[in-house]
Amino acid sequence: MPAEHIPPGTAAWRSADARVWLSAVPARWAHPLWATVGLAGGAVWFMESGPEPSCTPASPCGVQDWLGFGLLTVLLLTFYWLWRQPRLALAGLGCVAAALVVDEVTTGGGSLAEPSWAGFVLALAFAAAGALHRLGAAARQHALALAAAGPTTARLPRAAHAFRRGRLSFAVAAVLLAVAGYGFWQAGEEADAYEQRAARLAPATAEVTKVHEADDGAFVLTLDVGDRIGTRTVETLYPEDFPVGSRVDVLVDGDWVRLLAEPYDSVGWELLMMAATVLGLAFLANGVDGRSRAERLRRGPLPVLRVLVREGHADARTWVYAADDPAGERPLLHFHSLFAAPGDEDAAEDEPDEDAAAEGLQRMSAILKGEDPPPPLREAVLYGVPCAGAELAFVAREDEDDSEASVECSVTAVKPAVPRLLTGRAPGAEPDRESSPQNGEAPGQGSAAPVAARMAPSVAPRVYTAHGMSRAVGLVLLLVQGAGIWAAVSDGPSWRWLFLLLTVPWLVNAVSTALNWRITADRRGLWVTGAWRVRRIPWDAVTGVRHTEDRIVIRGEEGERTALSPTGWAWLERRLGREPHAVRTADEVRALVHDPDLRPWEEASAGQQGMPLGPALVAVSVLWGAAVLLLG
Repeated sequence: MPAEHIPPGTAAWRSADARVWLSAVPARWAHPLWATVGLAGGAVWFMESGPEPSCTPASPCGVQDWLGFGLLTVLLLTFYWLWRQPRLALAGLGCVAAALVVDEVTTGGGSLAEPSWAGFVLALAFAAAGALHRLGAAARQHALALAAAGPTTARLPRAAHAFRRGRLSFAVAAVLLAVAGYGFWQAGEEADAYEQRAARLAPATAEVTKVHEADDGAFVLTLDVGDRIGTRTVETLYPEDFPVGSRVDVLVDGDWVRLLAEPYDSVGWELLMMAATVLGLAFLANGVDGRSRAERLRRGPLPVLRVLVREGHADARTWVYAADDPAGERPLLHFHSLFAAPGDEDAAEDEPDEDAAAEGLQRMSAILKGEDPPPPLREAVLYGVPCAGAELAFVAREDEDDSEASVECSVTAVKPAVPRLLTGRAPGAEPDRESSPQNGEAPGQGSAAPVAARMAPSVAPRVYTAHGMSRAVGLVLLLVQGAGIWAAVSDGPSWRWLFLLLTVPWLVNAVSTALNWRITADRRGLWVTGAWRVRRIPWDAVTGVRHTEDRIVIRGEEGERTALSPTGWAWLERRLGREPHAVRTADEVRALVHDPDLRPWEEASAGQQGMPLGPALVAVSVLWGAAVLLLG
């Protein structure tokens, strides 16, 4: 890092201080997943447990309820803000809680004794407590980062001042809010057209003589409106409110018939308006938040820290490490960033560099083939106070050979590098990538030597196949598949069949693999049984084996990969105190790759090689669907 790009007195962010900073992350109970699940469950319980209102002329169904529409919009936005913006989530939770209180006051407090009301209130309180805890943790991280940076401050480099945040969010928000406005206008037109026609018609009383379901799934009432008008039909969304023999008030204008209890149906436009409003406000809030944080970053001198950074190979995130962690063993935080272009638009353009262009094409080709090396760690100067949700910028050289440093600005909020909630997997910039083409070991997975030390040479082929946890996962997915086919097919041909086309192929592949995956190692190589075929991979062609995210991946020559997924649930097996079977399989196969003396002496028989389950499961699925369709 050139000295002129390091402000005088810049402190290095040491591992000791960084560990204290990482220890201040929010507790696991405050993760937004739990708040989202609890709030969604509480909301569904509260809405479903309430009495179903009957459709009457005095209280018609389908009439636009703008207050309820606004409350549901705020609730949906709150789900999103729980993950992205805790402060706005608190505001949304407050609005929902206030609406509950107002509803109780206006209705006389009848819901206070209902368990569903109490459950929803507790879910709101839990979500608010989690958001407050996360904000408090961010404040503690802010204070710790300031202490680590010391008194030294520096202004943001000039190139970063030309960087503008939020323009794309504002553009998308404008389009979506315009769509929401169009939906609002169309819903109003629907209501106005009904009101104008109803104003010149006199209501008539009719008797319901028949209730049936049309071919398109809509419920239709057959009405006897009297001798002068005769028989008419009208669609209804609530057939249970209009049994045969009941009398209803209707408006009739030729072939146009409407129930006074269901005057018009603008639900489609209202749903369009709500979806566009939720998405539009979410983008607008993101744009405003990003723009305001970027403005604060440019406003005055900022704390600075010397760190190491690395670009993630899989998703181009910027990962930040302590300055004294040259091996990149423990990432501290991550965010997405973009280069800040210089603000001088009148500067002369550089002459095109043909060698640099050729080198760029070669690098792009290597990336597409998966042959490019992992990005290196680079020295950098971090501008801003790192904490959850913060905005940062940093100065670093793009390459070791570069004499000049570039400025990059964050385009997403900072996130501490903590283990994943459900898998407990350690974070890192290269979680799914082998450390080198020679050893085939992914970071975080142990060396093959300790595993090889506890293995003895074998004469017979080694067979690794689906175990208890993997088969349990497969059975659960099989039940989901069977239930989905039954739900989609039982009512005959419908749009739900599209759901089958989208989900059943994935489920068949996952179920077949989870129930029946197999890896057989013999004298000549590996036999890998997946969902659809048995593949032969010679030992010389295997360059790496790893287990990641409940997948076993065997890497071959020229970047070719053979993957088995899912192979169980490693997180649950660890929680049960067991060594995950798929992890042990990957470790032992990796040891066989690196130590030829451990490889079996005999070749695998046809029975040991395995047989794919996918074709048989396809046949069973087709037979199950046909049985449901014919007998349903």
